[in-house]
Order: sequence, then C-alpha cells, then structure tokens
Amino acid sequence: MNMHAGEVAIDAALVARLVAAQLPHLATQPIQAVHSIGTVNAIYRLGDELCVRLPRLAAWAADLEREQAWLPYLAPHLSLRIPTPLARGEPSDEYPFPWAIYRWIDGRPYHDDLIADERRAAVDLAQFVIELRRIDPRGAPAGGRRPLNELDAQTRTALADSQSLIDTPAALAVWRYLLATPAWHGTPVWIHADLLRPNLLVESGRLYAVIDFGGAGVGDPAADVIAAWSVFGPAGRAAFRTALGVDDPTWHRACGYALHQAALIIPYYSETNPAFVALARRTIAQILSDPW
Repeated sequence: MNMHAGEVAIDAALVARLVAAQLPHLATQPIQAVHSIGTVNAIYRLGDELCVRLPRLAAWAADLEREQAWLPYLAPHLSLRIPTPLARGEPSDEYPFPWAIYRWIDGRPYHDDLIADERRAAVDLAQFVIELRRIDPRGAPAGGRRPLNELDAQTRTALADSQSLIDTPAALAVWRYLLATPAWHGTPVWIHADLLRPNLLVESGRLYAVIDFGGAGVGDPAADVIAAWSVFGPAGRAAFRTALGVDDPTWHRACGYALHQAALIIPYYSETNPAFVALARRTIAQILSDPW
C-alpha cells in the first residue's frame, strides 16, 4: 500500500533496470527490498555491501542531493557511523527522480529490547549531537522546524483527528503550555532534525549508527533534543538532558517539536503505516508522563 498520494510505484524489477542501465558494473548484484517503517525513501539491498534509496515523492528528491553533498563533510567529525553515498542515479523515463547508492550499514532500528543500557545509549547519542553542533556551519543548508507558534493550528488539528488513539485533552494542555516558550533567536548549529527510532541503528547492544540525513542542516538545536521523548524512556531522557546540558527553553521547544511531529504522524499514517503510528503514540505517552 502506498503511503502518499502521488507516490511513484517502485519495485525490485524497476531498481534492477535502473542499475543495469546506469551502473552496469553492479547489474549482477542481487536486489532485495528492505522492509522498514521509513516514509521518505524506498530502500533495496544491492548485494551484501550496498543499498539503493529511491525517493517516493518529488518533494523529497532534494534530500538525497543534500546527503550527497554534505555526508562526506560531516562523517569525519562524528563518533557514530553515518551513511556513505557512493553513486548517484539520474531520472529516467521509468523513474522521474534522482536516486542514490550507499554503503550498507549493519544494525537494527532502535528498540528497547536491543539496548543493553538505555542511559549509555542516551549519552552516546548526546555525544553525537554535541559533535554535530561543533561542526563549522558556514555554507550549510537550513534545517529544523518552524517556530512553535507557526505550528499551532496544524498541531491542534492533528491532535483532534487522533482523539480515538491518544489522550487529546491532555496533549492539548501540554501543547498550550509549550506554546508559551520564548521563541529561539540563537546561533544556528548543525542538526540532524529527525532523531527518531527508525533512524538510529543498534549493534551488539550499543547505539551504532545514525541514518537519514535528508533534513539535516543548520538551525535551532532544540530540533535534536526531540530524541528525549521519541527515543528514550524516563531514565534515558534524564541522562540525555544531563549529557547535553539542556536549558528549560530549549527543553520546552524540543518537546513542542516532538509533540507536533508525533501528532501529525498519527492521522496521516493510521492505515498505511501502523508501526510508525505506534511509535508516534509512544512519543506522546512519554511526553504526557513528564510533569509539566
């Protein structure tokens, strides 16, 4: 089932034809779909060492170009592994967007059962965020989200549309509280901007890699504090905040971003991506469990 209106039809046969036509030296590699809850790209293994990512919609085609330009620049500064772009595919008569080949990264999406120590994972992710913020932002694209007050109407509508699945009155009460947070006017820093569980890979009980940098750029550092609720439980959340040294305004803006993002996911993907919706509901439950 497609997740988006106007989504391009993508399957293994199409990927095989694109690779054969544009990268014939890889044409003999077996192709296998990667089943994930990701919503932006279709992903296929290409042999044992590579993978192919293909945007589902035109709006996301530029994300791969951003990764191609900036991932090699970011990688040497980061302690966790990030994707390595190896080749770019061009639009064709069969597939209208750019596509790309990356080195495959082993690991499984973040899940509580895979992590040996949540606090250690939180500290490791905080270190990654700190390293990212220290990278020279000159020339980098803008990233992150709009101010909370500009997200108000959209968030309230999404929460109302989700009332059969979440405690909408409680979520609205927290949202109203967070809206009073002063707007951010600080110095932009590098941010990943989408630190959700599917974008964090675990190997041997430890956080190992961060993927999907399509929205990365420079912006409000609160955008990467959403992991406090989208990834961690109370213990990890406390360790994450301490390791990052997050002040109250940043913490509140981050929670607002996390609530906004989760609220939009629930009604949009309710039928097409229930696993993603379950993670969004978990995020809201974590937010509501905190004292506000």
